[in-house]
Amino acid sequence: MSNVGSFAEARTLVTQSLARPYRVTVPMVLLVALVPFYIFIPELFPAHTRYFPALALDRALPLLPSWALVYGALYLFLIVSPVLAVRDEEHIRRTVYAYLFVWIIAYAVFILYPTEAPRPARVVGEGFAVWGLYMLYSSDPPYNCFPSLHVAHSFVSALTVFRLHRKLGIGAILAATLVALSTLFTKQHYVLDAMAGVLLAFVAYVIFLRAYPRDRVPALDRQAAPAMAMCVAALSALFLIGYWLLYLIGGETRFDFRP
Repeated sequence: MSNVGSFAEARTLVTQSLARPYRVTVPMVLLVALVPFYIFIPELFPAHTRYFPALALDRALPLLPSWALVYGALYLFLIVSPVLAVRDEEHIRRTVYAYLFVWIIAYAVFILYPTEAPRPARVVGEGFAVWGLYMLYSSDPPYNCFPSLHVAHSFVSALTVFRLHRKLGIGAILAATLVALSTLFTKQHYVLDAMAGVLLAFVAYVIFLRAYPRDRVPALDRQAAPAMAMCVAALSALFLIGYWLLYLIGGETRFDFRP
């Protein structure tokens, strides 16, 4: 089959899949409504004591600003992929419940066990990667670390894609693993935060997603999944390009900031 024919077939599959209705449910609305509280938890529930669950490995791992790009781009890929690829209503329902489970458990732990990220006291450097780290630190408060929602979200997304398409799911799990590593090399999280995020995601998978039978997956969804993933990968690449252009517009090459 020619490249033109392959592209046309992939476009047809994507178009047919996206043309089906995507019903908005109460759990979906609840999930979206929960998201903003992440920022306000430290203010709504002020902590008298903050914890720093650092291990020797945390202190040994270096700060690598380039991982901030992985932190953002791969996370975007993993979060958007299920939204486009998962189209069966039962699969969608189970995925939303898995996300809700992760959010609710994480919020409860954030309140009961308030933590602070292991960010360095000062970051000095130049270039796109350091600027990306600066933007990351500026947009995300250094609290609500244990468990890592960033990691938990990534693995729930990867695991629900795994139920849809095994090979694509394995790739997504590898991407989620890179996201988990990025939280450590950007000093956004501790090792225990990342481990707890992975554990929380797998518990959600066992409760809500593992029982979804693979033979229930519509053939169209399974066939369209790789093409959907390519679309999301292109979107993530555009995100990185846009981010880089924004950096160039700023015109700054050296940074000296305190997180």
